[in-house]
Amino acid sequence: MPTCAAIGPAEIRQLLPHRYPMLLVDDVIDIVPGERLVARKAVSVNEPWYARTDETAPAADFAYPKTLLLESWCQAAGVLATIKRPNPDVTAGKVMLFGAITDVEFHNDVFPGEVVEHHVAIFRAVSDTVIVTGASNVAGRAVLTVSRVVMAFRDAAMVRPSEMKEEADE
Repeated sequence: MPTCAAIGPAEIRQLLPHRYPMLLVDDVIDIVPGERLVARKAVSVNEPWYARTDETAPAADFAYPKTLLLESWCQAAGVLATIKRPNPDVTAGKVMLFGAITDVEFHNDVFPGEVVEHHVAIFRAVSDTVIVTGASNVAGRAVLTVSRVVMAFRDAAMVRPSEMKEEADE
C-alpha cells in the first residue's frame, strides 16, 4: 500500500465520530493503510480539563490526564482501522467498539505546549476485528506503550439499547 503524506482535521472528522472536546487527534503525518500510522496531538493549556486548575497550582498539576493520553492513542488507532471504510455516523452502519486493552505503560508525563506523536501498527486483522499495538512519544521521549488493543466493528443496530431498537422497528 502506498504511504499517504498527511491527513488533516477535516479528513479525521470523516473517519471518527468524536467532536470537541473529545476529538483528540490533530493530524496524521504518515499512514500506510492497513499497516501503520503516525498521528499527532498538540496539548494546550486551553483544553477543558485544565479549566479548574487553580492559579497557584504547581507545574505537576498540569500533567495531561493519562486516560486522555490513552484515549488519544486509541483514536489514532481508530483512524488507522477506518481509513479504508469511513463511517463517522455511529447511528448507522458499523460502530467501532474497543473490546480490550492489555499491558499499557505510562512512562512520562505530558504537559501543555508539547506535541504527542502516536505510533500505531496493525498486529492482526480478522474479519470485523482489528488488533493494534504501538506507543507514543514527545520529542523522542517515551510517554506511553500499548501492547494490544482489540477493536471490533459491529452493526449499529446490534448495539442500540433495547428501547431504541423498539422505536426503530416501529
